[in-house]
Amino acid sequence: MTGLFVVFEGGDGSGKTTQVGLLCDWLAGQGRAFLRTYEPGDSVAGQQIRSIVLSPSTGDLAPKAEALLYAADKAHHLSAVVRPALERGEVVVCDRYVDSMLAYQGGGRDLDPTELEQLARWATDDLRPDLTVLLDGEPSELVGGMADKDRIEAAGDSFHLAARDRFRALAARDPEHYLVLAARDERDAIAAAVRERVATLLV
Repeated sequence: MTGLFVVFEGGDGSGKTTQVGLLCDWLAGQGRAFLRTYEPGDSVAGQQIRSIVLSPSTGDLAPKAEALLYAADKAHHLSAVVRPALERGEVVVCDRYVDSMLAYQGGGRDLDPTELEQLARWATDDLRPDLTVLLDGEPSELVGGMADKDRIEAAGDSFHLAARDRFRALAARDPEHYLVLAARDERDAIAAAVRERVATLLV
């Protein structure tokens, strides 16, 4: 039996974590077995990687080194967390996945998009979500007012604008597997749109 893989993507401050929680609450109410998870960091090894890539104390990282750290987290997360849950037939609801790497390191860090995607797909065995929910919004509205920013959140306007462009381009090239919603829409309206789409994928 194969489960369902749903990923939430979008810029920092877009409300992904809130919407992940609301979807999981709905799945619980439907009696569906699910796993709530996130990247980077939802494994013992991943926590170490998360600390390196997000802690301001890390300082500058070579863009390729940063990308390789994210790829390592994804490879282990897939093996230790995501794939076992899918094989149990569960709905895996993940806060960030490959698109975040392609957007932040490919757009924000300006790494070669083809090489980066090859790395990301290799690290994840080319496992793609059944649905990616992209919460889209202006970075100045989403990130600008955040306090206590981590390394990525504090990367600057041009970084986040480039990442947003890459997120939107990824969604545009595969619209069948994406649901793009305005991050600043009313919270319950976003949750309802997500539930409606996910319901069509549940069997």
